[in-house]
Amino acid sequence: MSEFPRVRVARVRSEKDADIPLPTRATPGSAGFDLRAALDGDLVLVPGQREAVPTGLAMGIPPGFEGQVRPRSGLALKHGITLINSPGTVDSDYRGELLIPLWNSSDTPYVVRRGDRVAQLIIAPVVAAELEWVSDPGELDSTQRGSRGFGSTGS
Repeated sequence: MSEFPRVRVARVRSEKDADIPLPTRATPGSAGFDLRAALDGDLVLVPGQREAVPTGLAMGIPPGFEGQVRPRSGLALKHGITLINSPGTVDSDYRGELLIPLWNSSDTPYVVRRGDRVAQLIIAPVVAAELEWVSDPGELDSTQRGSRGFGSTGS
């Protein structure tokens, strides 16, 4: 039995990628589903290179939810492989293939192979915020932090 609320997310996979395992959680307590590379061959990411890596998957995320594509912490720590935009957002109305924007931030080439776990996907609720425009910054609520920016809450 899962400790998470349930939401149904339809998914499709291209026939040519039927050999690649579908997204799964590594453990019952894992928040994210592992996403795998649906490459036709090896991809060598040289230092500094960015590449959109196909997954062979498309999803029907229901309204009121989004998919958050995040780096895998092990790849980031051990190899410097992360996402160029993190987290990436998969909107509920997107029906195209999920592509993973990998980036080699290290000084060593890294090989991505077909079926490698390259990112994780978290399905999360979205709040339908309504922006209310005011003409004077004095109309915003007062907080202890105020307008102090980057690094203002500690070292």
